[in-house]
Amino acid sequence: MPSVEKLEEGLFQLVKVTSVKLPDDVLEAMKKAYEIEESELARSQLKALIKNAELAVKEKLPLCQDTGTPAFFLELGEDFPIRNLRPILERVIRKATQEIPLRPNTVDPFTGKNSGDNVGRFVPILHYEIVPGDELVVKFMPKGGGSANTSKLYMITPGLGIRGVKEVVLRTVFEAGAKPCPPIIVGVGIGGAEDFAMVLAKKALFRRLDERNPDEEIAKLEEELLSALNSLGIGPMGVGGKVTVLGVSVEWAYRHPASLPVGVCTMCWASRRGIAKFRSDGSYEIIMP
Repeated sequence: MPSVEKLEEGLFQLVKVTSVKLPDDVLEAMKKAYEIEESELARSQLKALIKNAELAVKEKLPLCQDTGTPAFFLELGEDFPIRNLRPILERVIRKATQEIPLRPNTVDPFTGKNSGDNVGRFVPILHYEIVPGDELVVKFMPKGGGSANTSKLYMITPGLGIRGVKEVVLRTVFEAGAKPCPPIIVGVGIGGAEDFAMVLAKKALFRRLDERNPDEEIAKLEEELLSALNSLGIGPMGVGGKVTVLGVSVEWAYRHPASLPVGVCTMCWASRRGIAKFRSDGSYEIIMP
């Protein structure tokens, strides 16, 4: 049976490695973008970002000065023995803020006062899903303010269908321009309801860039969106170029007949995502990055 101390240790390591290390697939995509870019200005931006990622690992420091809002997606097994996870995650985030360190990013929405430790009302943000089994899977995504500010929710007319979905995704990235620090990754959530579409869009960002949706039609939509978005020519850090978006991932859910929610979640080049699995025998592994 896992101890609370062992669980906290593993969660702290998850937060630390996610905050410091750019996932391998994202780094590889950045290097490929560098090779295909023709503009020297665009190449210089990519070169700087790649060096940034390498230095973060070498110096064991956060990948970006904006260490994001801590958000966890929890797949809690029905038979996993530890159930009350919020106080554990709050302690982990407080420790991480001091020791990694993380920038204090949690403020009161009315007074603007900073809590100083990245813990506050409903923060860290937790999304729970109860699943069969005796394991706990924790997905961590510290998303910065720049890419959060350019994410959008649309409630489009169902009759617009996939054409309407494509239009709002392109509009989101076009209007975002350089604000989310491209090259970006785009998560799209289609269906559900007005709240769940954005959850789907954010969950989509956990998928590796070298993986497509298992549904062939949706995989085709992802490829079409990627091509269309890169034709915008925004380029790395908005200086122009061939690569504006590194990848597009789509997730979906059934919807109300009168509604077609579309969530578009933009993620900056510093696409921090980590996954850890905790077993009932007390062992754990960090799967990603």
